[in-house]
Amino acid sequence: MRCTAPLTLALVAGVTALDFSQSHDTNSSVWSAVAKAPASASSSQLLSSRLWNRPSKRQTGWSPPSNLANALQEVWNHCMSTYSNFWGFKNYGWDQIHATGGKINVCVRWESSATITEAQRAQVASVYAAQYQKWFSWLYGYDNFPYSKIDVNVVGWAVRDKSLLQGSTAGITVYTDTDSEGAPQCSEACGRFFHQDGNYNSCPGGASAHYDQSLWLTDGWSGGAGGDWGQRIGREYFIGSLGSSNVHILLHEMGHTFGLDDFYDWLPTGQTNFIMNAGSATVITDFDGWMLRNWWNGLSRYRGWQ
Repeated sequence: MRCTAPLTLALVAGVTALDFSQSHDTNSSVWSAVAKAPASASSSQLLSSRLWNRPSKRQTGWSPPSNLANALQEVWNHCMSTYSNFWGFKNYGWDQIHATGGKINVCVRWESSATITEAQRAQVASVYAAQYQKWFSWLYGYDNFPYSKIDVNVVGWAVRDKSLLQGSTAGITVYTDTDSEGAPQCSEACGRFFHQDGNYNSCPGGASAHYDQSLWLTDGWSGGAGGDWGQRIGREYFIGSLGSSNVHILLHEMGHTFGLDDFYDWLPTGQTNFIMNAGSATVITDFDGWMLRNWWNGLSRYRGWQ
């Protein structure tokens, strides 16, 4: 996340969104390096995850493991000094789940001429939600986090033509809106990014039909992008990853939605392989999880949520 020099992404005519990821995320060569990284967590990482990920009793306050504490402080200090509106920005993923009481509604932007079956759409929703749960498992039961389960639901699809959605579309809203560049766009009237005051009176169906984030799947897109508006990754990459446990580019971009930074120009002491260091890991590591916890610990107190 670099609020001082953001990459902007067009959503609808005349509107741009702040992109929390650096432009390097869109470079496919960054992600090809992950082939040299471990495909899964090591046994020591898994043991550490069992010890630290889901506390046996509820913890309050900031109590990271000693081998990560200094590096975590370096990251926090770096974010505080480089984000242009660290505390004042009010649309982090944290703000979104606070507003909804622990839910994330997602609209898929299908920037493709390919058809997609009803079964594939169900897989998209399931795999997307599973990736978010990998992050949220670090929060359940930790430091007065108020939710034991954050529901992640796909509530809409934006397409060039409704015929691309094969089978029944019951239970979702289908949009044929486009942004200023002609890409399929979920309705502005129903989007959290456009209505951060929570007023969805102009959305057909009202607040219950709103979406908080977009999953933007684009043909031929290399790499990814992420921010308060959601995540953008390649359509072919994501559909090809539906059988995978860890969709690592998506995991990285989801981290940006919740404020986590990139590490293209520096690394914290003693840390080299973790999901937010693009191309260095395919799983959320202990260090990633504790960075997320650091955000909850700091932001929840500043916002008065605990």
